[in-house]
Amino acid sequence: MTPTSRIKTSTLLWIAAAALCTQLVPGSLAQNQQPAPPPPTQTAPAGAGTTPTTPEAPMPAANGAPAQPSLAQLMQQQQQPIPPPPQPFHVSLPHSHNPLSPYLPSTAPPLDLNNSPLLQNLISNGKLYISLHDAIAVAIENNLDLAYFRYNFPIAQTDIQRTKAGGAANGVNTAIVQSSTEGGFSSSSSGGGGSGFSAGTGGIVTSTLGEGTTVPSFDPFLTFKGFDDHTVTQEANEFLVGTPVLRVNTIQALGNFSQSFPLGTNLSAQYLGQRITSNSPYNGINPELYSNFAVQITQPFLAGFGLSTNERFIRIAKRNAQITDLAFKVQVTATVTQIENIYWDLVNAYRDEQIADRSLAFSQQTLEMDQKQLQLKAIPAMQVLTDESDVATAEGNLTVARASLRLNELLLKNALTKVDDPSIDEMPVIPLDLEGAPDPNASKPIDDLIAEAEKKRPEVAIYQMQAEVQKQALKDINSELLPTLNMYGFYAGAGVAGPANLYCNLGTQCATDLPTGFPGMFQDIFNYSSPEYQVGMTLSIDLRNRVAKADQFRAVLQYRQSQISSEQQQKSIRFDVRNSQFALQQAQARVEAAQKARDLAQKTFDITEQEQKLGAKSSYDTLVAQQQLAIAESTLVAAQTAFEKAKVDIDRATGETLERTGVSIDDAKSGVVTRAP
Repeated sequence: MTPTSRIKTSTLLWIAAAALCTQLVPGSLAQNQQPAPPPPTQTAPAGAGTTPTTPEAPMPAANGAPAQPSLAQLMQQQQQPIPPPPQPFHVSLPHSHNPLSPYLPSTAPPLDLNNSPLLQNLISNGKLYISLHDAIAVAIENNLDLAYFRYNFPIAQTDIQRTKAGGAANGVNTAIVQSSTEGGFSSSSSGGGGSGFSAGTGGIVTSTLGEGTTVPSFDPFLTFKGFDDHTVTQEANEFLVGTPVLRVNTIQALGNFSQSFPLGTNLSAQYLGQRITSNSPYNGINPELYSNFAVQITQPFLAGFGLSTNERFIRIAKRNAQITDLAFKVQVTATVTQIENIYWDLVNAYRDEQIADRSLAFSQQTLEMDQKQLQLKAIPAMQVLTDESDVATAEGNLTVARASLRLNELLLKNALTKVDDPSIDEMPVIPLDLEGAPDPNASKPIDDLIAEAEKKRPEVAIYQMQAEVQKQALKDINSELLPTLNMYGFYAGAGVAGPANLYCNLGTQCATDLPTGFPGMFQDIFNYSSPEYQVGMTLSIDLRNRVAKADQFRAVLQYRQSQISSEQQQKSIRFDVRNSQFALQQAQARVEAAQKARDLAQKTFDITEQEQKLGAKSSYDTLVAQQQLAIAESTLVAAQTAFEKAKVDIDRATGETLERTGVSIDDAKSGVVTRAP
C-alpha cells in the first residue's frame, strides 16, 4: 500500500467515525444546528496577490456554505449550556390586599445576567458571524446600558406613588450612559449621547423647582396611646380627700386620626377614654368612667390653598415619568449609534487585516522568486536582502492589524454581552455587512434636515416639558408669599359614667343619676348632652417675608435661565445637523478620492507587473507598486469606514436612527426582540 493510499484510507476512516459518533450523540448539532451564514467575501483587485478571504474562516464547500465542523467542534458546542429564553423586563410596584403589606419590605425580581440565545444562534464553527442588524438586535437584549436604564421606569412610578401621598418628588436620573470607551459618537456628537436630562432636583446647589408651601400628607394617620398609672399620695390635710393616704389608679386610652386633602383641608378626630378608681370617700361614683370625642376641620384660604400648590409634586412626578420615557429613546439611540460605530470599526480592522495578509503573501512570493533568481545569478544578493526586509515589515504590519482586529472584536463582544462568556471571549468575529446602505441625507436640503431633527429628536420634547415644569413652578411658589389664614371648626362631646361609691360618706350628695357603664357613657358622647363647639381663625403674617420673596424671585431668574437653555438647545440641534451633513459630504468626497487613488495604484501595479514579465522592470519595482496599492487600499477602507460612521451620525443628528435601523422602542423597553431590526 502506497503512502498516498494509506492517507486516503485513514481519512475515510476518520470521516466515518465522526459521522457514526454524530449519529450516536443524543440531540446532536447535526440534527439541531441552524445552518450557519456563509462568510463574507470580497472581490480581489486584479493582480493584487492572493484572493481575499475571511481571516481564519472555514474553507467554503462547493455550494459556497461553510465546511461542516469537526467532531471536536461538535462535541465542544454540544457541551455548552443552552441559555434560557430571555424574559421581558417587567418590574411593577408592589401591591397586595394583605393588610400587613404596607409594613413589609418589598423586593424586585433578581437580575437576569444570562446572554440571550440570539447571540448563540450566530455562532458557527467556533466563530461569530454577525451582521449589523444582528449586532443591534443582540444589543437590545444584552446591552447593560439599556438594562440599567430600564429600571428608571419603575423608579419614576415610585415617585408618582410617593407624591400621591404628599411626599416630594425625588427625581429620576436620566443621564445617558455608554459603558464602552470606544466606538461612541463621532466628532459631531454635541447634541447626542453626552448630554443628560435631570428629571428632579438635587446636588449641592438646590433648585427652586417644587418650592412652595408645605404639602401635607395625603395618607391617613392613626395614632394610639395608652397607659395604666397607679399613684399613692400622703395627704397633709385628710379633710380634703377624706383619707390620710390617697390611692388613685388611672387607665387611659387616646386615639387620634388625621388626614389632609389636596385642597389643603385637614380633618382630625380624637378620642380620649379614662377609668379612674380611688379610695376617697368623697367620690360619688367609683370607678369613674370618662370619655371625650372631638372632630376638627381646618381649611387654609391664602397660603397653602388649592390643588395647584398641594398637587405640584404629583405634576412634577408625572412629568418626570414622561421625560424618562423620552430619555430612554435618547439612550436607545445612543446605544444603537455606539453599536454601529463599533461595528464599522470592526469592519475596518477586518479589511485591514486582509490587506496586510495579502501584502505579506505577495512579499513572500517575491522573495521566493528572487531567491531562485539569485541561485541563477540573475540578480544581486542585495535584492534578496531587500525582499527579506519587506517580508519582515509585512509580518509586523500583519501582527498590528490582527491585534487591532482582536481589540475591535473585544469591544463589540463587550457591548453585546451581559457577562463575560469564556466560550466566546477568544472567538473570532466575522462581520457579514462590509458596506452600508445608501443614505439620502447627504443630498437633502439643510432646512429639511433641521425640520426633521426638531420634529423627531426626543431632546426637543424633553426641553419643552422642562420649560413647562419651570413655568408652572412660578405659579406654585406664589402661594408661599401669602399670609397664612386658616379657618377651623371644632366639635366635641363628652360622657361620664360609673357605679355609685359604696364607701361614699357625703350623705345625700352620694346619690347620682349618671349611667353606670360604658354604653351609657358612649351614648352621652353623641347625644348632644355635653357638647362643645368652636369656630375660629388664625392669621399669621411675616412682616418682611424675605425668605419667601427671595425664593420667588430666584424661581423667576431660573425660569429665564431655562428659556436660555431652550434656545441653546435649538441652536445646538441646528449646528449638530449642519455639522453632521458637512462631515457626511466630506467623508463621501474622501471615499471618491480614495477610490480613484486606489484604481490608479491598481493600474500602476498591473503595468509594472507586465513590464516585469517583459524584462523592463525588476521585481523590486513590482513590490513597491504592490506596497503602494496596499496603502491605497487601506486609505480607501479607512475612508469608507469614516463614511459609514458619518451616515450613522447624521441619522442620530436628525433623529432617524431608530427609524432607519428598524428598532422597536417597545422591544427595547422589554429587552426582548420580537422582530428583527
